[in-house]
Amino acid sequence: MKVINIHIRLINQPKTEVAKLFKTLASENDMMLATNKWPQMKLNKGLQVGSKGGHGPIRYFVTDYQQDNSITFQFDLKGFNGFHRFEIIEIEPFKTQLKHTIKITTSGLATLKWALAIRSLHDAFIEDAFDKVENYFTPDRKKSEWTLWVKILRKMMKPKSKKRLKNNKDL
Repeated sequence: MKVINIHIRLINQPKTEVAKLFKTLASENDMMLATNKWPQMKLNKGLQVGSKGGHGPIRYFVTDYQQDNSITFQFDLKGFNGFHRFEIIEIEPFKTQLKHTIKITTSGLATLKWALAIRSLHDAFIEDAFDKVENYFTPDRKKSEWTLWVKILRKMMKPKSKKRLKNNKDL
């Protein structure tokens, strides 16, 4: 299945200000991704071509990095052939576009995973990331709402506590 998934958010700031946050991607002080809600992006060599990593179970490697402009990741996941890219684009002197694009072809079980879970989780993940960036620059707190399906998926994926596991062993 061919997939093109694009998210765009306008930030009322100069590109140079947004680029400062962009440089923190995949660092301990990541100002781009909502690491309080989602798994942190980790890259073994930081923001540079060839760096490998991912977030949660999603694996990829950096194929292109244009400092202050974009970073492109090639998926390293069975059945996902393609890339995802973050871009920051100056629209006007005090207006910058954040853009995230996935362009992939899925095959086999990956098509089912994308359709049933990954697409919805990804959409929420990116909107939360864009909220974090926007909220950095404004006192108005933007909070994108998760769909009921995202809430259900996250609850199903949440690790069980040790106490609950111990009690289940007693049954």
